Amino acid sequence: MTVTRKYFRLSVTVAVAGLMASAATPALARKAPKPSGFEPTLPFEQPMPAPAATGGIFNVSAGYAPLHTGTRAARVGDPVTILLIETTTTAKSVTSRNQKSGGASILPPTAGPLSFLNPDALKASSNSSFNGGGNAAQTSTLASTLSVTIAEVRANGTALVKGEKQMLLSQGDEWVRFSGIIRLADIDLENQILSSRVADARIEYTGKGALQRSSKQGWLGQFFNLISPF
Repeated sequence: MTVTRKYFRLSVTVAVAGLMASAATPALARKAPKPSGFEPTLPFEQPMPAPAATGGIFNVSAGYAPLHTGTRAARVGDPVTILLIETTTTAKSVTSRNQKSGGASILPPTAGPLSFLNPDALKASSNSSFNGGGNAAQTSTLASTLSVTIAEVRANGTALVKGEKQMLLSQGDEWVRFSGIIRLADIDLENQILSSRVADARIEYTGKGALQRSSKQGWLGQFFNLISPF
């Protein structure tokens, strides 16, 4: 009887351990979020040499900034504020019209075996016309600020910047992502630059949540619109 009880306790212990391991497995097996490509770039970690004992109070490593550049962003990892001032207005109008007509008639002989034919029965005519038109207009405006980091500094005085701003709201999540190439000389004293002065700019303003889902058509409606011939 004692051996049976010990065997029963051992079986229960093994079963509980198995359940705990199976419950922990999904948590460990969760996939890490995919990188968006707009992650901030951190500065290179370089060991700071110990300052030489010169007896002076001036130390370059203690927040020194040259007089001609000040504290402007110019190195990898330095933050830059992008002033998003984007306005786009487009309009397009298309008109097409086509018309075609034609006719044919045959006069039968007045004598002979074909004289019984009616001249009005040998007349034919055709007429076709097409008239179409279309108008398209779009207006978009984006005004915001976004701080990004310098990801790469190039020899010609330009730099690659990228970054994102995430906002977790009660009805969903929203984020603004930005990347592009800037001239370091265009950065003002407050480390700001207009988005209109950014080359190869890539701006993403989107989100997910209840509000985003309610503004999209359902998958069944999309399917019927895809196969509909009308």
